[in-house]
Amino acid sequence: MQRLPDHPAVETTTLKASPNPPEPKLASRALLRSAESLASRRSLPIADLRVSAEQWAALMGEPGLSPDELQALEALGRCRRVAPGEPVFQKTQAAEHLVAVLDGVVGLGSMAAERQFHLERSVHGPAWLDLSSAWMGAGHGQDAQAMSPAALLELPLSGLRPLLQRFPALNERLLMALAQTVQKLTGATHDLMAKDAQKRLITWLLSRAAAPDGDVALRERKRELAAQLAITPETLSRLLRQLMSAGLIEVRGYSIKLLNPVALRALMQA
Repeated sequence: MQRLPDHPAVETTTLKASPNPPEPKLASRALLRSAESLASRRSLPIADLRVSAEQWAALMGEPGLSPDELQALEALGRCRRVAPGEPVFQKTQAAEHLVAVLDGVVGLGSMAAERQFHLERSVHGPAWLDLSSAWMGAGHGQDAQAMSPAALLELPLSGLRPLLQRFPALNERLLMALAQTVQKLTGATHDLMAKDAQKRLITWLLSRAAAPDGDVALRERKRELAAQLAITPETLSRLLRQLMSAGLIEVRGYSIKLLNPVALRALMQA
């Protein structure tokens, strides 16, 4: 019996301290150059990160943006990269941008007083991370923290407003994206209120299954998936073991094989 992996297969590099640190003056210069380099990497014009047509389509919908719309958005937007564990925004900050994840994973939740991040749900790019807060003129509704290396897109609302007057079709695109976000959250809330933990897990498995073989690719860590289902990682492991013992699923490394989708649907609807 295989266990659901706690972490995806990501290659990491450990930085080792030099045994002979430079003299203070040289160290200060090196630190300054490093900080300048990091700052230049974290806020980049969109073209430097080459936002793909697929990423724009995921954010703004189909059909594709017109050349003029695309040029205006690329001139307005800025991208930045974040490392795992790095804050993206805090709910105490004023929300002035529409924020999207271009690639990677960002978690939404709350930061406790002891600096422990409590994950509630995760957003996999390309997708909107916070499309609504800036319009409210208040703070972000949640804290956000990178769960993996990620690239972010930020569109300042102050610059976006005149663009919406120049390109009225963008209004409907953003409204559609906002409606899809609300619909997804409404569905998640309904599942949380009306279904027990096992049914929520089965619903998630069936919604993610790739036809026709019924394989579910695991993009989330165990902790991320458990947070989405509003259960603990230990409960998730127990539920998976129960489904495996019943012959309904099989865990294969970073994927889950649905052995009997018909029985899973019947169990979900019971």
